[in-house]
Amino acid sequence: MADPGSAGRFASTRLHIVSGKGGTGKTTVAAALAVALARQGKRVLIAEVEGRQGISQTFNVPPLSGAEERIFADRSGGEVYGLSVDAKKSLLEYLQMFYKLGRAGSILEKAGAIDFATTIAPGVRDVLLIGKIYEAAGRRTKGRRSGDLVYDAIVLDAPPTGRIVRFLGVNHEVAGVARVGPIKNQAESVNRMVRHHTTAVHLVTLLEEMPVQETIDAIADLRTAELTVGAIIVNQVRDPLLTDEELAAISADTVAGRAEAVEAVRTDLTGAGVKATKVMVRGLFAQAHDLADRVALQAQEDAVLAEQGLPLAHLPTLPGGVEDGGLAVLADALIEEGIV
Repeated sequence: MADPGSAGRFASTRLHIVSGKGGTGKTTVAAALAVALARQGKRVLIAEVEGRQGISQTFNVPPLSGAEERIFADRSGGEVYGLSVDAKKSLLEYLQMFYKLGRAGSILEKAGAIDFATTIAPGVRDVLLIGKIYEAAGRRTKGRRSGDLVYDAIVLDAPPTGRIVRFLGVNHEVAGVARVGPIKNQAESVNRMVRHHTTAVHLVTLLEEMPVQETIDAIADLRTAELTVGAIIVNQVRDPLLTDEELAAISADTVAGRAEAVEAVRTDLTGAGVKATKVMVRGLFAQAHDLADRVALQAQEDAVLAEQGLPLAHLPTLPGGVEDGGLAVLADALIEEGIV
Protein backbone atom coordinates (compact mmCIF):
# COMPACT_ATOMS: atom_id res chain seq x y z
CA MET A 1 0.00 0.00 0.00
CA ALA A 2 1.10 3.56 -0.59
CA ASP A 3 2.28 5.77 2.21
CA PRO A 4 -0.84 7.49 3.65
CA GLY A 5 1.01 10.76 3.37
CA SER A 6 0.99 10.44 -0.42
CA ALA A 7 -2.81 10.25 -0.70
CA GLY A 8 -4.08 12.44 -3.50
CA ARG A 9 -0.53 13.19 -4.60
CA PHE A 10 -1.70 14.03 -8.12
CA ALA A 11 -5.02 15.62 -7.23
CA SER A 12 -3.87 18.90 -8.80
CA THR A 13 -2.51 17.28 -11.96
CA ARG A 14 -4.66 18.08 -14.97
CA LEU A 15 -2.84 16.30 -17.80
CA HIS A 16 -1.90 12.71 -16.95
CA ILE A 17 0.42 11.26 -19.59
CA VAL A 18 0.65 7.46 -19.31
CA SER A 19 3.57 5.62 -20.87
CA GLY A 20 5.28 2.28 -20.40
CA LYS A 21 7.10 -0.49 -22.17
CA GLY A 22 4.96 -2.37 -24.67
CA GLY A 23 3.08 -5.22 -23.04
CA THR A 24 2.90 -3.69 -19.57
CA GLY A 25 -0.77 -2.73 -19.93
CA LYS A 26 -0.41 1.05 -20.17
CA THR A 27 -3.70 1.45 -22.04
CA THR A 28 -5.56 -0.49 -19.35
CA VAL A 29 -3.91 1.62 -16.64
CA ALA A 30 -4.74 4.84 -18.52
CA ALA A 31 -8.38 3.73 -18.72
CA ALA A 32 -8.45 2.88 -15.01
CA LEU A 33 -6.94 6.28 -14.21
CA ALA A 34 -9.66 8.01 -16.24
CA VAL A 35 -12.36 6.05 -14.37
CA ALA A 36 -10.73 6.87 -11.01
CA LEU A 37 -10.83 10.59 -11.87
CA ALA A 38 -14.47 10.32 -13.04
CA ARG A 39 -15.36 8.69 -9.71
CA GLN A 40 -14.36 11.96 -8.10
CA GLY A 41 -17.05 13.73 -10.11
CA LYS A 42 -14.71 15.00 -12.81
CA ARG A 43 -15.30 15.30 -16.51
CA VAL A 44 -12.38 13.46 -18.08
CA LEU A 45 -11.06 13.08 -21.62
CA ILE A 46 -9.00 9.98 -22.39
CA ALA A 47 -7.17 10.17 -25.69
CA GLU A 48 -5.00 7.78 -27.68
CA VAL A 49 -2.54 8.74 -30.40
CA GLU A 50 -1.35 5.43 -31.81
CA GLY A 51 -4.47 4.41 -33.72
CA ARG A 52 -4.76 1.00 -32.05
CA GLN A 53 -8.29 1.50 -30.69
CA GLY A 54 -7.07 0.16 -27.36
CA ILE A 55 -9.33 2.49 -25.40
CA SER A 56 -12.52 1.35 -27.15
CA GLN A 57 -11.58 -2.29 -26.52
CA THR A 58 -10.84 -1.61 -22.86
CA PHE A 59 -14.16 0.17 -22.30
CA ASN A 60 -15.97 -2.29 -24.58
CA VAL A 61 -17.44 0.43 -26.80
CA PRO A 62 -17.46 0.89 -30.60
CA PRO A 63 -14.22 2.17 -32.19
CA LEU A 64 -13.49 5.80 -31.38
CA SER A 65 -13.39 8.50 -34.02
CA GLY A 66 -11.89 11.94 -34.22
CA ALA A 67 -14.92 13.23 -32.31
CA GLU A 68 -15.04 13.12 -28.51
CA GLU A 69 -17.64 10.57 -27.36
CA ARG A 70 -18.88 9.71 -23.87
CA ILE A 71 -17.79 6.17 -23.01
CA PHE A 72 -18.33 6.03 -19.24
CA ALA A 73 -20.60 7.71 -16.69
CA ASP A 74 -20.25 7.42 -12.92
CA ARG A 75 -23.05 7.87 -10.41
CA SER A 76 -21.04 10.70 -8.83
CA GLY A 77 -21.74 12.71 -11.98
CA GLY A 78 -18.29 12.18 -13.39
CA GLU A 79 -17.88 11.24 -17.04
CA VAL A 80 -15.19 9.88 -19.34
CA TYR A 81 -15.05 10.94 -22.97
CA GLY A 82 -12.90 9.05 -25.46
CA LEU A 83 -10.91 10.34 -28.43
CA SER A 84 -8.68 8.64 -30.97
CA VAL A 85 -6.51 11.39 -32.43
CA ASP A 86 -5.91 11.05 -36.16
CA ALA A 87 -2.90 12.92 -37.56
CA LYS A 88 -4.47 13.51 -40.98
CA LYS A 89 -7.66 15.02 -39.57
CA SER A 90 -5.60 17.09 -37.16
CA LEU A 91 -3.55 18.51 -40.02
CA LEU A 92 -6.69 19.51 -41.92
CA GLU A 93 -8.04 21.21 -38.79
CA TYR A 94 -4.67 22.91 -38.28
CA LEU A 95 -4.57 24.24 -41.86
CA GLN A 96 -8.13 25.52 -41.59
CA MET A 97 -7.52 27.11 -38.17
CA PHE A 98 -4.36 29.00 -39.06
CA TYR A 99 -4.46 29.38 -42.84
CA LYS A 100 -8.22 29.32 -43.63
CA LEU A 101 -7.69 26.95 -46.55
CA GLY A 102 -11.32 25.88 -46.77
CA ARG A 103 -11.84 23.74 -49.90
CA ALA A 104 -8.13 23.91 -50.64
CA GLY A 105 -7.59 21.52 -47.73
CA SER A 106 -9.79 18.93 -49.43
CA ILE A 107 -7.86 19.39 -52.66
CA LEU A 108 -4.59 18.79 -50.82
CA GLU A 109 -6.04 15.65 -49.26
CA LYS A 110 -7.15 14.30 -52.64
CA ALA A 111 -3.73 15.06 -54.07
CA GLY A 112 -2.11 12.98 -51.36
CA ALA A 113 -0.30 15.91 -49.75
CA ILE A 114 -1.88 15.28 -46.35
CA ASP A 115 -0.84 11.63 -46.27
CA PHE A 116 2.64 12.64 -47.39
CA ALA A 117 3.01 15.22 -44.63
CA THR A 118 1.79 12.91 -41.87
CA THR A 119 3.74 9.79 -42.83
CA ILE A 120 6.99 10.94 -44.40
CA ALA A 121 7.93 13.16 -41.46
CA PRO A 122 7.25 11.52 -38.04
CA GLY A 123 8.03 14.80 -36.29
CA VAL A 124 5.18 16.55 -38.09
CA ARG A 125 2.82 13.72 -37.12
CA ASP A 126 3.74 14.04 -33.44
CA VAL A 127 3.26 17.81 -33.52
CA LEU A 128 -0.25 17.32 -34.86
CA LEU A 129 -1.16 14.57 -32.41
CA ILE A 130 -0.11 16.39 -29.26
CA GLY A 131 -1.43 19.65 -30.69
CA LYS A 132 -4.92 18.12 -30.65
CA ILE A 133 -4.48 17.30 -26.95
CA TYR A 134 -3.42 20.90 -26.34
CA GLU A 135 -6.56 22.18 -28.07
CA ALA A 136 -8.82 19.92 -25.98
CA ALA A 137 -7.03 20.86 -22.75
CA GLY A 138 -7.56 24.56 -23.31
CA ARG A 139 -11.08 24.46 -24.72
CA ARG A 140 -13.70 26.36 -22.74
CA THR A 141 -17.45 26.02 -22.51
CA LYS A 142 -20.01 28.29 -24.06
CA GLY A 143 -23.45 29.30 -22.85
CA ARG A 144 -24.52 29.54 -19.19
CA ARG A 145 -21.13 28.47 -17.78
CA SER A 146 -19.13 30.23 -20.43
CA GLY A 147 -15.42 30.32 -19.68
CA ASP A 148 -15.17 27.05 -17.71
CA LEU A 149 -12.78 24.45 -19.02
CA VAL A 150 -14.62 21.67 -20.82
CA TYR A 151 -12.53 18.95 -19.14
CA ASP A 152 -11.39 18.80 -15.53
CA ALA A 153 -8.66 16.32 -16.41
CA ILE A 154 -7.13 14.68 -19.46
CA VAL A 155 -5.52 11.25 -19.62
CA LEU A 156 -3.24 10.63 -22.58
CA ASP A 157 -2.48 7.05 -23.55
CA ALA A 158 0.92 8.04 -24.91
CA PRO A 159 3.57 6.22 -26.98
CA PRO A 160 5.78 3.68 -25.15
CA THR A 161 8.76 4.68 -23.02
CA GLY A 162 11.23 4.24 -25.87
CA ARG A 163 9.56 7.11 -27.74
CA ILE A 164 7.93 9.22 -25.05
CA VAL A 165 10.63 11.88 -24.65
CA ARG A 166 10.89 12.40 -28.40
CA PHE A 167 7.08 12.60 -28.65
CA LEU A 168 6.71 15.17 -25.87
CA GLY A 169 9.77 17.17 -26.93
CA VAL A 170 8.96 17.50 -30.62
CA ASN A 171 7.24 20.87 -30.19
CA HIS A 172 10.30 22.19 -28.37
CA GLU A 173 12.36 21.31 -31.44
CA VAL A 174 9.81 22.85 -33.81
CA ALA A 175 9.72 26.05 -31.75
CA GLY A 176 13.49 26.30 -32.12
CA VAL A 177 13.33 25.88 -35.90
CA ALA A 178 10.31 28.06 -36.73
CA ARG A 179 11.26 31.65 -36.03
CA VAL A 180 7.89 33.40 -36.37
CA GLY A 181 4.25 32.78 -37.17
CA PRO A 182 1.47 30.49 -35.99
CA ILE A 183 3.61 27.33 -36.11
CA LYS A 184 6.13 28.77 -33.68
CA ASN A 185 3.40 30.13 -31.39
CA GLN A 186 1.55 26.80 -31.37
CA ALA A 187 4.74 24.84 -30.70
CA GLU A 188 5.72 27.11 -27.81
CA SER A 189 2.23 26.82 -26.28
CA VAL A 190 2.28 23.02 -26.45
CA ASN A 191 5.79 22.98 -25.04
CA ARG A 192 4.64 25.04 -22.06
CA MET A 193 1.72 22.65 -21.50
CA VAL A 194 3.84 19.48 -21.33
CA ARG A 195 6.27 21.17 -18.93
CA HIS A 196 3.63 22.79 -16.74
CA HIS A 197 3.41 21.79 -13.08
CA THR A 198 -0.10 20.42 -13.69
CA THR A 199 1.26 17.85 -16.16
CA ALA A 200 2.83 14.55 -15.10
CA VAL A 201 4.17 11.52 -16.96
CA HIS A 202 3.21 8.27 -15.22
CA LEU A 203 5.17 5.13 -16.10
CA VAL A 204 3.59 1.68 -16.15
CA THR A 205 5.77 -1.37 -15.57
CA LEU A 206 5.82 -5.00 -14.48
CA LEU A 207 8.01 -6.56 -11.81
CA GLU A 208 10.30 -8.01 -14.45
CA GLU A 209 13.87 -7.09 -15.27
CA MET A 210 13.42 -5.60 -18.76
CA PRO A 211 10.32 -3.44 -18.05
CA VAL A 212 11.89 -2.18 -14.81
CA GLN A 213 15.16 -1.26 -16.55
CA GLU A 214 13.28 0.53 -19.33
CA THR A 215 11.32 2.43 -16.68
CA ILE A 216 14.55 3.49 -14.96
CA ASP A 217 15.97 4.66 -18.29
CA ALA A 218 12.77 6.57 -19.08
CA ILE A 219 12.89 8.34 -15.72
CA ALA A 220 16.43 9.51 -16.42
CA ASP A 221 15.52 10.66 -19.94
CA LEU A 222 12.40 12.51 -18.78
CA ARG A 223 14.33 14.30 -16.05
CA THR A 224 17.07 15.28 -18.50
CA ALA A 225 14.38 16.72 -20.78
CA GLU A 226 12.96 18.63 -17.76
CA LEU A 227 9.63 16.82 -17.95
CA THR A 228 7.79 16.01 -14.71
CA VAL A 229 7.80 12.32 -13.81
CA GLY A 230 4.64 11.33 -11.96
CA ALA A 231 4.08 7.91 -10.43
CA ILE A 232 5.49 4.48 -11.17
CA ILE A 233 2.52 2.15 -11.53
CA VAL A 234 3.34 -1.54 -11.20
CA ASN A 235 0.72 -3.51 -13.08
CA GLN A 236 -0.39 -7.15 -12.80
CA VAL A 237 0.83 -7.79 -9.26
CA ARG A 238 -0.21 -11.28 -8.14
CA ASP A 239 -1.45 -12.09 -4.66
CA PRO A 240 1.14 -14.15 -2.74
CA LEU A 241 0.19 -17.83 -2.72
CA LEU A 242 2.45 -18.59 0.24
CA THR A 243 3.47 -16.79 3.42
CA ASP A 244 6.96 -15.36 3.91
CA GLU A 245 7.71 -18.22 6.30
CA GLU A 246 6.64 -20.82 3.75
CA LEU A 247 8.70 -19.18 1.01
CA ALA A 248 11.72 -19.06 3.33
CA ALA A 249 11.30 -22.74 4.11
CA ILE A 250 11.17 -23.57 0.40
CA SER A 251 14.28 -21.51 -0.30
CA ALA A 252 16.10 -23.24 2.54
CA ASP A 253 15.15 -26.68 1.23
CA THR A 254 18.17 -28.78 0.29
CA VAL A 255 18.54 -31.87 -1.83
CA ALA A 256 19.79 -33.81 1.19
CA GLY A 257 16.55 -33.48 3.08
CA ARG A 258 14.19 -33.42 0.12
CA ALA A 259 13.56 -37.19 -0.10
CA GLU A 260 12.22 -37.19 3.44
CA ALA A 261 10.14 -34.08 2.76
CA VAL A 262 8.73 -35.56 -0.45
CA GLU A 263 7.65 -38.69 1.39
CA ALA A 264 6.05 -36.62 4.17
CA VAL A 265 4.05 -34.54 1.67
CA ARG A 266 3.03 -37.66 -0.28
CA THR A 267 1.79 -39.24 2.94
CA ASP A 268 -0.23 -36.11 3.83
CA LEU A 269 -1.81 -36.00 0.36
CA THR A 270 -2.65 -39.68 0.47
CA GLY A 271 -4.24 -39.20 3.88
CA ALA A 272 -6.37 -36.42 2.39
CA GLY A 273 -7.62 -38.76 -0.31
CA VAL A 274 -5.31 -37.54 -3.09
CA LYS A 275 -3.55 -40.25 -5.07
CA ALA A 276 0.00 -38.88 -5.03
CA THR A 277 3.13 -40.42 -6.48
CA LYS A 278 6.68 -39.43 -5.63
CA VAL A 279 7.12 -38.08 -9.18
CA MET A 280 4.09 -35.83 -8.78
CA VAL A 281 5.27 -34.52 -5.39
CA ARG A 282 8.76 -33.85 -6.76
CA GLY A 283 7.10 -31.81 -9.49
CA LEU A 284 5.22 -29.82 -6.84
CA PHE A 285 8.50 -29.12 -5.05
CA ALA A 286 10.07 -27.92 -8.31
CA GLN A 287 7.14 -25.55 -8.92
CA ALA A 288 7.40 -24.27 -5.34
CA HIS A 289 11.08 -23.48 -5.88
CA ASP A 290 10.25 -21.65 -9.13
CA LEU A 291 7.61 -19.64 -7.27
CA ALA A 292 10.04 -18.76 -4.48
CA ASP A 293 12.63 -17.62 -7.04
CA ARG A 294 10.05 -15.51 -8.89
CA VAL A 295 8.82 -13.88 -5.68
CA ALA A 296 12.39 -13.06 -4.68
CA LEU A 297 13.08 -11.55 -8.11
CA GLN A 298 9.91 -9.45 -7.95
CA ALA A 299 10.86 -8.17 -4.49
CA GLN A 300 14.27 -7.25 -5.84
CA GLU A 301 12.80 -5.34 -8.81
CA ASP A 302 10.26 -3.64 -6.54
CA ALA A 303 13.11 -2.41 -4.34
CA VAL A 304 14.87 -1.00 -7.41
CA LEU A 305 11.73 0.96 -8.30
CA ALA A 306 11.33 2.21 -4.73
CA GLU A 307 14.86 3.63 -4.90
CA GLN A 308 13.72 6.09 -7.59
CA GLY A 309 12.04 8.23 -4.93
CA LEU A 310 8.74 8.49 -6.83
CA PRO A 311 5.20 7.59 -5.76
CA LEU A 312 4.86 3.85 -6.30
CA ALA A 313 1.52 2.10 -6.80
CA HIS A 314 0.68 -1.58 -7.28
CA LEU A 315 -2.29 -2.83 -9.28
CA PRO A 316 -3.58 -6.40 -8.94
CA THR A 317 -3.67 -9.01 -11.67
CA LEU A 318 -7.15 -9.41 -13.15
CA PRO A 319 -7.65 -13.12 -13.91
CA GLY A 320 -10.76 -12.32 -15.97
CA GLY A 321 -9.36 -9.20 -17.63
CA VAL A 322 -11.09 -5.83 -17.49
CA GLU A 323 -14.54 -7.33 -18.08
CA ASP A 324 -17.01 -7.85 -15.26
CA GLY A 325 -15.89 -4.89 -13.20
CA GLY A 326 -12.14 -5.37 -13.63
CA LEU A 327 -11.60 -1.75 -14.70
CA ALA A 328 -13.40 -0.56 -11.56
CA VAL A 329 -11.11 -2.73 -9.43
CA LEU A 330 -8.05 -1.04 -10.93
CA ALA A 331 -9.61 2.42 -10.56
CA ASP A 332 -10.32 1.76 -6.88
CA ALA A 333 -6.74 0.56 -6.42
CA LEU A 334 -5.36 3.78 -7.92
CA ILE A 335 -7.48 5.81 -5.50
CA GLU A 336 -6.49 3.66 -2.54
CA GLU A 337 -2.82 3.87 -3.52
CA GLY A 338 -3.02 7.66 -3.42
CA ILE A 339 -2.45 8.39 -7.11
CA VAL A 340 -5.56 10.61 -7.48
